[in-house]
Amino acid sequence: MRIFNLWVLLVLLVSQSVSTQAADLTGAWASNAAPCDQVFTKKNNKIAFKEDADLNAGGLIIQGKQITGTMGKCTIKSLHDEGANLKLIAACSDGVMVSDVAYDVKISGENNMTISQKEPVPVEMQYVRCQP
Repeated sequence: MRIFNLWVLLVLLVSQSVSTQAADLTGAWASNAAPCDQVFTKKNNKIAFKEDADLNAGGLIIQGKQITGTMGKCTIKSLHDEGANLKLIAACSDGVMVSDVAYDVKISGENNMTISQKEPVPVEMQYVRCQP
């Protein structure tokens, strides 16, 4: 019985730390090149992309383990906290196929982050949190 209780406690602690870190990322994020009001709107009291958001450099909407971009969606599979840096693996779909992608996320302040990806092509994007 003690082993079961310890296992339940461990699972709860791990799930709380993942959800706490994910909550830090929750919200609407626009690339630095795009004004927030040109990318996001509110529909039925929820954050949504404007129809032409991708023409204004786009952004991300992060809610829990879901990451939605203008061109696809990802579900966070694992999240490793390294202080101001996060390592995450997400299952991402572009509407045609699903693949696992590794991202490095660097948090700078409450409202700035940089997301980088090493494969298949190195990419780095800066985002600012919006208040739509």
